[in-house]
Amino acid sequence: MVFPKNQKVLCQLGENIKLACKRRKYSQSLIAERTGLSRLTIRKIERGDPAVSIGHYVAVLAVIGLVEDFARVASDDALGRKLQDIQLMGKQK
Repeated sequence: MVFPKNQKVLCQLGENIKLACKRRKYSQSLIAERTGLSRLTIRKIERGDPAVSIGHYVAVLAVIGLVEDFARVASDDALGRKLQDIQLMGKQK
C-alpha cells in the first residue's frame, strides 16, 4: 500500500519522466523498444504506478539520460547527518 502523500510523489516522478520523453521527442513505443518493456508498463511509469518495479523506472531513466538523477536520491541527507552529529556529541561527554 502506498500512502496518498507518497503516491503524489510517484505521480510527480511519472509526470517528470513523461515530460522528459516528450522534450526528447521519444514516443512510448521507442522507450518500450529501447528498454524491452511493454508500452503498457511505460504508460504506468508515466502515471507513477507504484506496482511497477523500481528497476523499470531506472531503465526508462537510463534511456532518457537521467539515471544519474536517480543515483543522487538521498545523497544529501541533512537530517541523517544532524542525528549522527547529535549522537557523536553525546559520546564525547
